[in-house]
Amino acid sequence: MTNYQSRYPENLSGKEAYFGRRAFGGDYIWSKSVLLNELKNGTAKVGASKGNYSAKRPKYLYKYLWSIAVILGLMGSLFLLDSLMFSIIHSMNLQNSSSWRKQNRVEDESVDFVYEEKAPILMYGRLLNLASSVLAEKELRHDSSTVWGEPYNQASVWKPCADKVNTIHQGKHPGNTGFILVSANGGLNQQRVAVCNAVVVASLLNATLVIPKFLYSNVWNDPSQFGDIYQEEYFMKLLKDDVNIVKNLPPHLQSVDIEDIGSLITDADISKEARPIDFIGTVLPLLQRNGIVHFLGFGNRLGFDPLPFELQRLRCKCNFHALKFVPKIQEVGSSLVRRLRKYDFAMGQLDKQLLGNFIPNNPPKQQQASSTQSKYLALHLRFEIDMVAYSLCDFGGGEDERKQLQAYRENHFPLLIQRLKKTKLVSPTELRKLGRCPLTPEEAALVLSGLGFRRGTYIYLAGSHVYGGKSRMQPFTSLYPNLVTKEDLLTSRELAPFRNFSSQLAALDFIACATADVFAMTDSGSQLSSLVSGFRIYHGGGHAPILRPNKKRLEAILSENSTIGWRRFEERIRKMIKEDQRVRARVFGRSIYRQPRSPECMCKAN
Repeated sequence: MTNYQSRYPENLSGKEAYFGRRAFGGDYIWSKSVLLNELKNGTAKVGASKGNYSAKRPKYLYKYLWSIAVILGLMGSLFLLDSLMFSIIHSMNLQNSSSWRKQNRVEDESVDFVYEEKAPILMYGRLLNLASSVLAEKELRHDSSTVWGEPYNQASVWKPCADKVNTIHQGKHPGNTGFILVSANGGLNQQRVAVCNAVVVASLLNATLVIPKFLYSNVWNDPSQFGDIYQEEYFMKLLKDDVNIVKNLPPHLQSVDIEDIGSLITDADISKEARPIDFIGTVLPLLQRNGIVHFLGFGNRLGFDPLPFELQRLRCKCNFHALKFVPKIQEVGSSLVRRLRKYDFAMGQLDKQLLGNFIPNNPPKQQQASSTQSKYLALHLRFEIDMVAYSLCDFGGGEDERKQLQAYRENHFPLLIQRLKKTKLVSPTELRKLGRCPLTPEEAALVLSGLGFRRGTYIYLAGSHVYGGKSRMQPFTSLYPNLVTKEDLLTSRELAPFRNFSSQLAALDFIACATADVFAMTDSGSQLSSLVSGFRIYHGGGHAPILRPNKKRLEAILSENSTIGWRRFEERIRKMIKEDQRVRARVFGRSIYRQPRSPECMCKAN
């Protein structure tokens, strides 16, 4: 019993996994055999001394029987404890095993789903392989590239001058005919265009403009107003000589039912890209009669031509000078640009216009020269599901993709579905030949590789909501792995104030794209690409190259995927981009926000 008790604590503290059965089992057998031997020996001794101790025999027998009873009771308790512990551990093991199997099953299902998501969709596998080989060779040869600069010196001839003092309006007291309210729809860039057009219309009608309101959209899900994105006081101050701007209506007009008095003007009342005479004929009489008009959903309602010289200049002054982002956006935008460049100094007028007081300090020229390798390319890759579905094109995803896009069209574009039922469909192949299909990430990567950008090029992706996710981006990242977004470069704390404010997040993309060493786009028709391009032309000093593929010509090149050699592919890609980069004055009717090279907006040096 003494030996048994001395081993019990030792085994109880052991590390055996099934301690209920394994720790006690061996000790139990050993203790029982020892005790039985002792009992046998003790009995023998009693028998040998029977004559001498016959009187004491009942007493000794009683002691042994009592000891045996105690030991048997203790062993029974240990048996019960052993069984109980084993049952508990067995139950726990079963639960853990079940949970583990369930978790593994969920993970396996998740892996299967992710695997399907990650399976790359390739349309130009041969060209992609050629591009990969060429980029690898360039890394080994350490080829230098000249793709970071403007190809034409004439780009630096045009200088900004829309902010020159307007002598015509000096001494004039604008805002005599009434007040103009504007509710702009869309996202950040569409609203920006609406604000500038509203400024021009107010000046045209000699009216007072109330700071525009931004309509909430279920698409953008952003309740931001003008003052959440742009500096109101600066906006009003810079334009005070051109148009009278106030923050609110006077008290006597705040309770007026504008719709009831007939002063509510929708897009149905004003044609798209209307002329100044249309506003004078339709809007001015209402303004003079009621003292107020409200443009509801005011978008691109003012045409670019014909427009008087000073009004066109005012348009540029508003877009390129008066609309400055609020300090909150400038500060985080500055952090974003610093991390993209990997150094802390300003690059020129683009930084000054977009970053305000948060512009980095300029170091000595030696330090600037040593940092030339820290350049980055910004890419606006427009391959969102709404654009992809609306295009009616085929993108190599097979029948599953076609069904998915058709379902999206039926849910989100019912008018398109109705129109398609009444018209003859153009085949996806023909649409691609006509250049009407959005560029895929794979096609964008092939363009960049054809231009000579190295594999290690640091690329900022604006937007980042790519249809197809990683499965679509894999061909791109296989060629250009150094791809980042604002979510990669900014901390959660820095992004927190912009959560659920898509327009404010878009402002960060605007800054990163506008200040990039090179800006590339896949769709020249998007508002962001259009406004960023114009901003770079206006403030870039001729050193802010823009890459804009001609989708129709690109399709003709890519259609030779199975036969074209890489050198020929490079030649045609570079020629396509370079021809678009020619320095031309704005063509009549084209957007002055995108092409500001015109006498009303920029001055041409001798």
